[in-house]
Amino acid sequence: MPRRSKSVFSGDGKTRRQPFGDTDLMLWGIPLLMVFIAGILIASTQRQVRYTDWYQHWITGAVGMAIALLLARLPIERLIRLQLPIYGAMVISLIAVRIVGTSALGAQSWINIGGFYVQPSEFAKLGAVLLLAIVLSRHPVERPIDLLRPIALIGLPWLLVFVQPDLGSSLVFGSILLAMLFWSGMPGIWVVLLLSPLVSAIAAGTLPWLLIAWLPLVGWWAYKSLPWKRTAAAVALAVQLVFALGTPWLWQHGLLPHQRARLTLFLDPGQDPLGGGYHLIQSMVGIGSGEIWGTGLLNGSLTKLRFIPEQHTDFIFSALGEETGFIGSVLAVAGYALLMWRLLQIAGRARSDYESLLVVGIGAMLMFQVVVNINMTIGLGPITGIPLPFLSYGRSAMIMNFMALGLCAAVGRRGRSGRPW
Repeated sequence: MPRRSKSVFSGDGKTRRQPFGDTDLMLWGIPLLMVFIAGILIASTQRQVRYTDWYQHWITGAVGMAIALLLARLPIERLIRLQLPIYGAMVISLIAVRIVGTSALGAQSWINIGGFYVQPSEFAKLGAVLLLAIVLSRHPVERPIDLLRPIALIGLPWLLVFVQPDLGSSLVFGSILLAMLFWSGMPGIWVVLLLSPLVSAIAAGTLPWLLIAWLPLVGWWAYKSLPWKRTAAAVALAVQLVFALGTPWLWQHGLLPHQRARLTLFLDPGQDPLGGGYHLIQSMVGIGSGEIWGTGLLNGSLTKLRFIPEQHTDFIFSALGEETGFIGSVLAVAGYALLMWRLLQIAGRARSDYESLLVVGIGAMLMFQVVVNINMTIGLGPITGIPLPFLSYGRSAMIMNFMALGLCAAVGRRGRSGRPW
């Protein structure tokens, strides 16, 4: 990644100032529209019960937006001085979940603070982005040994989230790390090598014959792209073999039957239509019933009759598909794509590597959740419990997402104005 210009002046030698009212319509408009639509969809999912969360979703969105606007005025570089307190708060909160946390849906992920349930793992995602941006801007990965620093930094919070157990959030940490490593200037082939053990593990359990071609290819990549070529190739092959041979054993003896089913049922949910496959079957039926234009907001039959449990959280996209149809679903995906495009614009115009990495990490965090959640609801991936940003009900996730956008707006304003803070 090229170094950013440190100049703080415009072409005429004067600083360019923007008023506070200079609004980034794409950065703010898309999330706010999604929050508004989500409130209607949540109301539709809860018409047959006494409690409703739709207005709370709107209130949380308003609070999140207010926080984001304050963060948009933040002198962004001051966060560098807070790296140790941020890391300490992140780790302590995740440890506190293990001690005094509240369990729900099979995971101990929440802390009750004055009647409000806070999910520290959501804020840990943003904390990880902030810290990785600081580390990678100061110490870019130019040698394989340079990977130890960012991996060690993110390793402890990742482990604390994984043992909750929260597989979905732990995967988000991995996506953040890989995206930021690549943006920091690490060769793309190194990213492939980091992901290669996962490919070997999947191939060993599904299509073992692929390993005949895959293992030599990984060895060749390591030989061509890493120093100490023969040693690097040997180590790369050894790692692949460990994952390839260890995965089948771990699959049989390290996972319980219901855990294995959760990871594979998306391939054939009909194997357990009244159990583990029920969510996915009903989700796909609901999305399919929306056809092109949908049944109309508040008019979805499956949504109204609550065929899909917890639809207002992780499966809100199925309500969107049923009530707004293919057109509404495509528009939602296009909205996320435009939001990511805007974030990449901000990252490209940022005045420093730190700011650019911060925005890219936030974009990776948001878009990974979008891809995994939508694939989950349409049957292209396992159910992981990852919420859909700005659409799924969840206070901690909503506040965190708006905080992230506020930091991106701060980078964007600084990049546009060239104003020193």
